This record gives sequence, structure tokens and C-alpha cells, in this order.
Amino acid sequence: MKFRWEKKYLYWGLTAFLVIVCSISFFLLLNRFNEVMDALRFLGDLLMPFVLGLAIAYLLNPVMEFFERKCFLPLASRLQKRREARPAKPSRRPRQKTEPSRAPRALAITVTFLLSLALVCGLITMVLDQLIRSVQTMVVNMPAYLTTLENFLLRLAQDNPDLLQLVDAQFTSIASTMENWLKDNLLPQMTNLMRSVTTGGMGFVSTVMDLFVGLIVAIYVLFSKERFIAQMKKVVYAILPVRGGNTLLLIGRRADGMFGGFIKGKLIDSTIIGILCFLGLSLPFLQSPYTLLIAVIVGVSNIIPFFGPFIGAIPSALLLLMVDPWKCLWFIIFILVLQQVDGNVIGPRILGSSTGLSAFWVIFAIMVFGGFFGFVGMIIGVPAFGLIYSLLAELLKNRLERKKLPCTTEDYLDLKQIDPEGDEPPVLQRMERSVQEQEKKGT
Repeated sequence: MKFRWEKKYLYWGLTAFLVIVCSISFFLLLNRFNEVMDALRFLGDLLMPFVLGLAIAYLLNPVMEFFERKCFLPLASRLQKRREARPAKPSRRPRQKTEPSRAPRALAITVTFLLSLALVCGLITMVLDQLIRSVQTMVVNMPAYLTTLENFLLRLAQDNPDLLQLVDAQFTSIASTMENWLKDNLLPQMTNLMRSVTTGGMGFVSTVMDLFVGLIVAIYVLFSKERFIAQMKKVVYAILPVRGGNTLLLIGRRADGMFGGFIKGKLIDSTIIGILCFLGLSLPFLQSPYTLLIAVIVGVSNIIPFFGPFIGAIPSALLLLMVDPWKCLWFIIFILVLQQVDGNVIGPRILGSSTGLSAFWVIFAIMVFGGFFGFVGMIIGVPAFGLIYSLLAELLKNRLERKKLPCTTEDYLDLKQIDPEGDEPPVLQRMERSVQEQEKKGT
């Protein structure tokens, strides 16, 4: 009997082989889980400068494009026109066509990095110095703050003897614990932080080296970004079919739009909120020795969607409560007004509807990604889940259209079932319910 070769036998054999390989790999992974995690950590540390470089290049790319497009390219164009307008010198050699100059790109990168480094160094120096001073002032004045808060609570509870006794007993213990924590924990940690930043250490040196290499990588990426993107497209179309390559590039463009718009918009929004908070706390009825500290806390925490305002407002309110309870009350009112302005005016104008997620899915994304990736996950979780949500929604829409079924969610609110053999669109139950309601009204 002659064996007849068919392609399906090859596919079955490859499938079985891949299943066996994956099973063995999974078994080895479970047995050597610690070694694998150590290898992944080593690989992560090795690639960290490149990850930092790509992140820096991605964030600074809009600034670089602005300087290149608005400043240096028009300047280079005017210089080129002046050069061409000059009378040519007699020469036996014909004038060769010159390639486009890379000077505008190089100048734009240089200006972008100089401004960014100056801004970051200035902010770190100013904010860190003020934070240290604020913490030191708070530790020194803590007994006076606690006395003020105690007197305020006693005045509130003076009509109730039992409550007065409870407040007096519990407050003494809480005040002692807080004062010891500030002196023994917080202040030494802040001092150690400053010492590590100024004197260094192996961890600090490693971080600085990673950042330095990341800056170099970012410069190379920004200088030749078009070529890198073209190489990536070439690799995609070489590996995948044309339709798959188109789909992957479409997903990449959508991810770039969603992540870029969200992160950059959030940074701008948080900066504006921090400045407005600083200006608001500078008003006479809200003035405190910790204006800059509270503004930094509110601005940084505002980067986190949904939970950010609450995360920043709670410690700030507790800090003002010890200084002056009435200022704490005014601060809470001010933060509520500021967050309403941010949520309804500033945020929508800067961010727009970049994710299209409801409040439930925003909370879900923050909790899940924050649990896996920490603070960074809480920031990127919303756009990441928004991208996944949009891709799944488009996939479901395409499948429903192939089945000639409705694509909007509202069409399924009162749906009981669909006739699998009917050629007409599914009949929903709204009309039936409206008829029943009319009959009830008639009776």
C-alpha cells in the first residue's frame, strides 16, 4: 500500500510536537521557578537602561517635534534659500545635490534635553529642599499642633462628660505615638534620603548609570526614530501575513494614541492642579507652613485616575488638622471644588474621552494593574485596559455584523431570545412591554 503524503499530517505532527515542548517547558519552569525568576530579574536589570531610554524618548518626542517643526526647520529652509540665491562661483565641477541636513533634528534634541534637564533638576532641588524643611518644621511644632487640636476637640466635647473623658484619654496616647513616629521614623528617613542623594552609594550610582545610559539611548532613538519605525515595520511584514501585519500596526497606532494622549495629558493636568492648589493655599484663610508640600502631594497623586484626588487630599487634610482644624475644613471644601473643576472642565479639555471607559472599568483597571505593577500600574492601567477594551469591542462588533445581529448594547436590554432560523433581525421585547403597560393603564 502506497503512502499518500498530505499537508494535514505535517500540521498534526508540528502541533503535537509543540504541545509536548510546551508541556516539558512548563514542567521545568515549575521545578526551577526561583532560578527562572532570578534570570528574569537579571534580564530586567540588564534591559532597564534601554527601557528608560525608550520611555524618555517617547515622552520627549512631542517637545522635540515642536522645536524641530516650528523653529529649526523653518530656519534651515531660510538659510538654504539664501545659499541658493547667491551667485554661483565659476567652477568646472557641476554642483552636486546635497542631502537634507540633519542639523535641525540635532538642534531640536539638544534644546529639548537641556530644557528638560534644567526643569527636572530645578524642581527636584526646590521641592526636595522644601519638603525637608516642612518635615523638620512639623516635627518641631508638633507639640503645639497637638495642643491646638486637643483644645479644639475638648471644646467640641465639653457638653458631654463621657465623650470629654474619652477624648482626653485617647488623645494623649495618639499624640504620644504620633510624636514618637515623627521623631524616630519620618525625620531620620528624610535625612537618610538627603544623605543618600548627596553622598551616593552603590544603589544610587547604579540608578544614575542606568539613567545616563537611558539618556544616550533616548538621543539615538529620537535622532533616527523614522528609521527604527521603518525597520520594525519591515520585521512585522516579514514574519506575519500582510493582513496580520496591517492589524498589528493598526493596534500599535491605536496604542500610541491612547497611551500618549493619556499620559501626556495627565502630566499636564496634574501640573495645572498642583499650581492651582499652591495658589489656593496661598490665600489668607488657607495659609499654612506646608503650602508647597501639600501642593506637591495633591499634584503627584492627581496622576492616578479616580483615586488620586482622595489619596492626596487625606494626608494633606490630616496635616492641616493638626495646624488649624478650621483651615482643614476650608481645605476640604477647596479640594472638592478644585476636583470638580478638574473633572468637569480642565480634565475633559486636556484628556478628552481618551479611554472611553466607565467608572466601574476605571476602578477595575486601577486595582488590577496596580496590584501587579504598583504605582506605575495605577497610572498606565487605565489606558492599557482601555486599549484592550476597545479591541475586544471591535472584535465583538465584527462577529455580530457577520451574524447580522445588532451591535449596540441598548438593543439587548429587553431581549429574551433570538430565533436561530429567522432571516429577519431579532424582534426585541420593548414593543411587547409597552403594549402591556398601555393595557394596564387602560384597565
